Amino acid sequence: MKIFDLLRMSISNLWKRKLRTVLTVLGVVIGITSIVVMVALGNGLKQSMLDNYANYSSMTQIQISGGGYYFSSNSGSGQTEEKRLDDTFVQELLGMEHVKEVYPRLNISAIAKVGKYAGHLDIYGITKEEFETMNVSIGKGKLPDSDTKLQFFYGNNVLTNFYVEKTNVYSFWETGVAPDIDLMEDAIFVIFDTDAYWRSQGGSDENGNPVKQPKKYLIEACGIMEGELGEWNNNNSQSVLCNMEALKSELKRIFKKNPIPGQPTRKNGKPYNELFYSEIIVQVDDMANVTELTTWLKDSGYNAYSSAEWIQQELDTMNMIQAVLGAIGAVAMLVAAISITNTMMMSIYERTKEIGVMKVLGCDIRNIQGLFLMEAGFIGFIGGVVGVGFSYGLSIVINGLVAGSEATASMGISGAICRIPLWLSPLAIVFAIVIGMIAGFIPSLRAMRLSPLAAIRNE
Repeated sequence: MKIFDLLRMSISNLWKRKLRTVLTVLGVVIGITSIVVMVALGNGLKQSMLDNYANYSSMTQIQISGGGYYFSSNSGSGQTEEKRLDDTFVQELLGMEHVKEVYPRLNISAIAKVGKYAGHLDIYGITKEEFETMNVSIGKGKLPDSDTKLQFFYGNNVLTNFYVEKTNVYSFWETGVAPDIDLMEDAIFVIFDTDAYWRSQGGSDENGNPVKQPKKYLIEACGIMEGELGEWNNNNSQSVLCNMEALKSELKRIFKKNPIPGQPTRKNGKPYNELFYSEIIVQVDDMANVTELTTWLKDSGYNAYSSAEWIQQELDTMNMIQAVLGAIGAVAMLVAAISITNTMMMSIYERTKEIGVMKVLGCDIRNIQGLFLMEAGFIGFIGGVVGVGFSYGLSIVINGLVAGSEATASMGISGAICRIPLWLSPLAIVFAIVIGMIAGFIPSLRAMRLSPLAAIRNE
């Protein structure tokens, strides 16, 4: 008997018992819908978490830093060696396997003065190459584009670091009112020698003489990051960005032969000729290689950190949650499988004589088994298709109900909470067919083993 004939007979037999077929298919629909929606919820939570992490830090980046611009570590010989983040180390990193890009950064602290306000500036000198890769939304102006002229690009939350100098009241944090400062238009005077500045606040030198305030420098603003005050857009929201080479030139011009705050000095107190980096960002080709490279850097004595380590732990937790949710849905599918088995057993009892006639006429017992397996599989197929359709509809309803709610916002969930991946729909249909055929296997064995004469005599 041809497969097409078996399929036609299966559909005909199911159509004769429409109510029972519909109720059985309904059980499969509920089971498949439960599985798909539960897995989609777990997938939505995981994807939302990854989206949130991607907004704040790259999952393929490693940050190398130290206590200052250099730090000490114990070498293998037990001696203490000094690890510095310099151009030599940058070139070494660029030559390593799996390393795509290396971005050194020079970080300094400064004091800003404008009108009655003073503020703390966290300044980062960044290379041109890194500026090109940064996903910074510009609210006003532009990014720094000069290697020679120092220009500041302010984060949208820099104003929160300003306070009224006479009262030491931080306008935004204590009153909720933004300082009356226009970073683009007002004259911003910057004090780079912070050590001298703090000594001048009531301190004195080694001879007991009052310390004069260090010189202030007028630094031009080139742009401001997009975003409202108090809104955290990314890791640079409270930072001041500038061109690396321009910052180096300005610091060397200001301090000349004097030590720069935060930079290491020789034993005699004199500064080094070169400036050492505060941190280095390493861009790795794939997240799978981040942990290995981070471990190597730590073993080599460097202070290395990557978000991939704890992100992977979070992903493992989310995968466990997704598996648990899928298992809960599978319980409904188990009930549906029992329903299919019951339906097929009832069908055999009702069609005992029909089975006997088919055997007497010489029908292969494998065809008889195949007929019942095909009926069970067809029930699974219909239930799977309808269940997947219901899942998409239910997913839209769930996303509509929770979109923008305070509960999801407090959990850090953004976007759709129920996301059905492309691979899940066809897999769910195939799964429903397989479960249907497995559920129909035992009844099909009973049909195959029926005695022909006993079946014909049965009424």
